[in-house]
Amino acid sequence: MAGRDLPRREKGGIWVALAAIVFYPLVAIGRRVYIGAEKVPRKGPALLVLNHISHLDPVVDAVFVHRQKRVPRFLGKESLTRTPVFGKIFVGSGQIPVARGSVAAGDSLKAAHQALAEGKVVVIYPEGTITKDPAGWPKESFTGAARLALQNDVPVIPIARWGTHEIFNGYTKKFTPFPRKTVTHLVGDPLDLSPYRGGNPRSASLLKEVTAVMMDEVTRLLAEIRQEEPPVKKDAEPGDKN
Repeated sequence: MAGRDLPRREKGGIWVALAAIVFYPLVAIGRRVYIGAEKVPRKGPALLVLNHISHLDPVVDAVFVHRQKRVPRFLGKESLTRTPVFGKIFVGSGQIPVARGSVAAGDSLKAAHQALAEGKVVVIYPEGTITKDPAGWPKESFTGAARLALQNDVPVIPIARWGTHEIFNGYTKKFTPFPRKTVTHLVGDPLDLSPYRGGNPRSASLLKEVTAVMMDEVTRLLAEIRQEEPPVKKDAEPGDKN
């Protein structure tokens, strides 16, 4: 039967089910537009690389990935584990806390490596936090995503998302659910990183170069959504932290 060829939803357990119960109604605040969603692998490991414009991003991105029948594993700030309700969901659903600026920061990448080795989907925002660019374009990024990409032979999928900042602005703390906004995800083709895989995956210059490749494609996709030209790239170096 044809139905047997349909991909099955990845099992996530009770905490993922609880997250879905909480997140799906929140995401319904905005209109969802998914372009190229079929490029997210329905099985096996993948690293999803996205821009970051609002604190609402992880919620809408989690639902986006879940609607592709996968369970996302996010790298998020360690402080999230201590928040009421959401902290329990974060830990229980297998998310990966990041303790930036501490000796434990490297452990988050170890956990992300392990998740990819186990065939999971890992979601990462290379900028580390919501962009500080007033116009919402990606800014300098950390190299953790490049480390994961070079040390794991998995599909690296660039994705741009736009619209969440119009619902919740992380800097003004302004929540504007109405009139209803449109949140768009545009998924790009898997990145061809083969020219970079022969080098030292711990080389700072190589990691910065791969980070630039990733974020340049995310920016290109974002420009396509916005129908605007991105700003001219400055010479500032991307971050070299996890």
